[in-house]
Amino acid sequence: MDRITDGVIFTVPAGLPRGRHVLAREQVVAAQRERMMIAATELLAAGGYRGFGVREICARAAVSRAAFYECFADKDACVHAAYDRFIAVFLARLTVAANRGEDWPGCVREFVAAYLGTCESDLVAARAFGVEMDALSRAARDRRRAALTHLAGFIRELREQRFPGTIGDTPLSAYVGAIYALRQIASDALDAEPVPDLSALVPELSTWLCRMVQSPAEERV
Repeated sequence: MDRITDGVIFTVPAGLPRGRHVLAREQVVAAQRERMMIAATELLAAGGYRGFGVREICARAAVSRAAFYECFADKDACVHAAYDRFIAVFLARLTVAANRGEDWPGCVREFVAAYLGTCESDLVAARAFGVEMDALSRAARDRRRAALTHLAGFIRELREQRFPGTIGDTPLSAYVGAIYALRQIASDALDAEPVPDLSALVPELSTWLCRMVQSPAEERV
């Protein structure tokens, strides 16, 4: 079973010392929680949501069931916590990247490159949360919907702040559609190929994603 890439979405904790040690209880719990989220991510990517349970998470993370239930109410809570981390890291990286563009097409190009580059840098987490996550439950889909709508709103606001007057009457739904299109193409590539060349998609996707959110005034130019 493939493992996540350390330091991208999750950081693999150092092994806890055996016997008596000076680590605070909070440090121990934090390390165990991280290992359980990593284990759930790897299991989700490898076999889908129905392919594992709390027992498998505990075994892969090398923690007791008591330790698991100290951190999470159930399997869904563990997977959702891991997904929330995934989204938080994505948003942070995309925010930095999109602000690097010198013009609007440049912002889109940087954004797309960061999105696909983050997926490429941890294919296990990308498959878990870009491919398998939608099959979990209504709560998981609600999380995905909220995250992508937030991302679309961020891009629209960034455009208005950095390039005032360029939005025109392009609605938020156009940005939501563009984000969904980017996510679906990346998800399909992750699902179809063991090691997809996502970076090769940047030029083409950047061009037509820009067109998806053009205002009528821009289209007439």
